[in-house]
Amino acid sequence: MAAAVTDPHQPLSFELLEGYAAIGDTRTVALIGSRGQVDWLPLPDLNTDPLLARVLDETGGGTFLLEPAVPYSMTRRYLPGTNVLETTYTTQTGTAVVTDSLNLGVAGRLPWCELARRIDAVDGEVEFTWHIQPGTLLGEVSPWMEQTDRGLLIRCGDVNAAVIGSGHHPGPVEERAEHVQVAGRFTARDGSRHLVALVGTYDEPLRLPDADLIDQGIDRTVEAWQRWSEVFSLEGPWSEVIQRSALAMKLLTHSPTGSIVAAATAGLPETETGGKNWDYRFAWVRDLSYSVTALARFGLREETQAALSWLTRMIRQSGPGVDVFYDLSGEAVTATRTRPVPGWRGIGPVVTGNDAQGQLQLGVYADVFGICRAYVTAGNQLDAGTAGLLEQLADRICDLWRHRDHGMWELPDTQHYTSSKMACWQVFRDAVDLSERGQISGNVRRWRAERDKVRTWIAEHGWDEEVGAYVMYPGSRKLDVSVLLHTQSGFDRGERMSRTIDALEEHLGADDLLYRYTGMEEEEKTFVACSFWRVASLVHVGRVDEAEERMARLVHHTNDVGLLSEMIDADDGSFWGNLPQALSHLALIEAALALREAGESGRSGTRVSS
Repeated sequence: MAAAVTDPHQPLSFELLEGYAAIGDTRTVALIGSRGQVDWLPLPDLNTDPLLARVLDETGGGTFLLEPAVPYSMTRRYLPGTNVLETTYTTQTGTAVVTDSLNLGVAGRLPWCELARRIDAVDGEVEFTWHIQPGTLLGEVSPWMEQTDRGLLIRCGDVNAAVIGSGHHPGPVEERAEHVQVAGRFTARDGSRHLVALVGTYDEPLRLPDADLIDQGIDRTVEAWQRWSEVFSLEGPWSEVIQRSALAMKLLTHSPTGSIVAAATAGLPETETGGKNWDYRFAWVRDLSYSVTALARFGLREETQAALSWLTRMIRQSGPGVDVFYDLSGEAVTATRTRPVPGWRGIGPVVTGNDAQGQLQLGVYADVFGICRAYVTAGNQLDAGTAGLLEQLADRICDLWRHRDHGMWELPDTQHYTSSKMACWQVFRDAVDLSERGQISGNVRRWRAERDKVRTWIAEHGWDEEVGAYVMYPGSRKLDVSVLLHTQSGFDRGERMSRTIDALEEHLGADDLLYRYTGMEEEEKTFVACSFWRVASLVHVGRVDEAEERMARLVHHTNDVGLLSEMIDADDGSFWGNLPQALSHLALIEAALALREAGESGRSGTRVSS
């Protein structure tokens, strides 16, 4: 992020959400702001209460600040092919580079959390200051710090942490301050190297690694990310944005289980008025499906295997149906809980948990089948348990598809949502396909019959000729962008879907961005994934030139390091909602892949007549 000169003597203010970069270790994620402040870090896992959460609580949330002690300008980037952040600081007296890493271990993830911050002098000299203020775990505890012969220790509820470093010169612990903290100051000069790190565990003993080993861990982590990126790499159009979004998705994987979270944060608002402040640190079946489908196309074996195995195990444990999402640990998700903190920019309430659990969402059944079909298409074999599960789910949808549900958007009202019926069609289509491949057994004749009945129902009730689009539900003139997902599923890639794209543009469009469904322009910002769904849909209906133009503009809505949030304000480009957001990055990947494949197949880009 290129920036004007920053005065470090000014107090920290709330960071704009687009100002954050994210680093991670496939177990948790830290958000780092434009002044070098770590404002979000649950440790050691994403689903624990965050030790650092200044993004939700300006005074008591906790932060880890590292910046020059004199006015500076800075630029930052991810080291190529990694989720390790490099920030270059320039002052009147010199230049220094800070490398931020959530370190990985020799054989994968570390059994503790290790946030390493390395400072290298480049030329001249730069004086740095740092301070660490542990937070209250979202208003639950009173943290404590103390200096011992083993270093600076932090106790915060069940979180045990320590500050370790070399050449970082910590001062005394400020025990009597309103918020306990410790600070330090040093000068980087003549090619010197300094390190300050935060290590932590939850409800277990705390290892205090040597500072040199932490320093070596940064290099090891860079090498590990780059090896991963060599596998997930493409040549040609959109390769860079695909890889950066793939790396963002890898941040959201939870390697201990194989699950993938919807976003790295909780409680960030979708609108200035508040009230839509959800916790997205759960594994949504929808997001997991899109992730596995995308990753499988690149031959990433470990991630797809782990995610599919974890999901089918969770469904079998909690059945007979499919839940909307699952906790990372596999335990039942509790109801929302309001936390006594003010929220980002004071916009609350901050909640943990999520009330969407327990809803009937027919789309998640299609997501499960989509994962399995992608897995088999990649040349793999289903086990007997998964095959039996799919047979039961297909039979279940034979009855459920006639029911009202809450739709993809987790709405409070149940309706016969058109996109949900399209999802049911996909279930039957995939079940028949898997049967024909010899992967599952069951009543294929019934699945074919129900598939055709669903298609007939949608043609009669989901299409409105006067509106010129697939409507949100029968008898309504409302529109819903989620129907575009079913150009990708293959339900409709013809004239009706092409006309629907135009209607969505007219009624829900804000330049290149889209609101989720009718009425949302009054309640929230544009939904990032929807805009990329439109790009993919334009490709699938044959309007490739338009898709290229849209995509070229949309990629500029990422922040300076290539990340996306859940929502974007169409007026000023600001980020809203939780971040990094899996669905946004997955939609970008799918749009880019659709464009690449269209180019490879030599499509002309002729526009389908509307």
